[in-house]
Amino acid sequence: MLLALAATLLAAVVLGFLLLPIVALITYQPIDELIHGFGTKVATDAILVSLKTNAIAFALMIGLGTPFAYLVARRRFPGRSVLITVVELPLVMPPAVAGLALLVAFGRLGLLGHTLRGLGIDLAFSQAAVVLAILFVASPFYLRGALAAFEGVDPTLLDVAGTLGAGRLRRMLAVAIPLAGAGLGAAAAVAFARGVGEFGATILFAGSFQGTTQTLPLAVYSLFEANLDQAIAIGVLLIILSAAILLGSKLLVHTWTSSRSTSPSRGDRSSFAPS
Repeated sequence: MLLALAATLLAAVVLGFLLLPIVALITYQPIDELIHGFGTKVATDAILVSLKTNAIAFALMIGLGTPFAYLVARRRFPGRSVLITVVELPLVMPPAVAGLALLVAFGRLGLLGHTLRGLGIDLAFSQAAVVLAILFVASPFYLRGALAAFEGVDPTLLDVAGTLGAGRLRRMLAVAIPLAGAGLGAAAAVAFARGVGEFGATILFAGSFQGTTQTLPLAVYSLFEANLDQAIAIGVLLIILSAAILLGSKLLVHTWTSSRSTSPSRGDRSSFAPS
């Protein structure tokens, strides 16, 4: 009885600590004023910039990161641990340092700045810089999860598919990705949520220009002193968006897992026949 009471008290303290700031933010102003803040020009501009840049970054992350994670997960080679450490490094890198790193790499006076200028490309303080900043800080979340998901796939199934005539690409698309789908979906959702909330690297590398590079977190920062109510409204909007992404990912993973568990354990051998 005493143990149950202590566990309940501990849960209440933890949940209270996590929920109190969110509740305070949502209830700071009347609901009608909060909803009005969602539709202001600053908010709608920031929403459009956030959705556009995150969609581009997400497509690049999935398109390039998925085969990369599959290849690394399937192979053991010298320096593999070093490679994975490099992939994970942005996870622990301070966002401000990440922004500085991007600036001195791709900025006008950066490592590749002269080369890019010669090609007529100016990345820093542009919408492309927002995409690169999101990719740099968010893609490691996807790559780390994708590596774990692919490493959890039984290699015997891939080998069997190979003996049935499936090439490497088909084995990845028809066997590995469906089996790792739940893990890939969860990793993609976390990475997308991280990208939507990215702040430090973006403001240093891309700046905060309304309608061009000002994402939702940057709008909150810029309005903090000028219009606190509007800043809070955008903050609540970010919370709603993040919660929707996380809940949607859980629903997707549950649906995917359920569909995989009810599917036949043996696939059609002809599906692996060479085309």
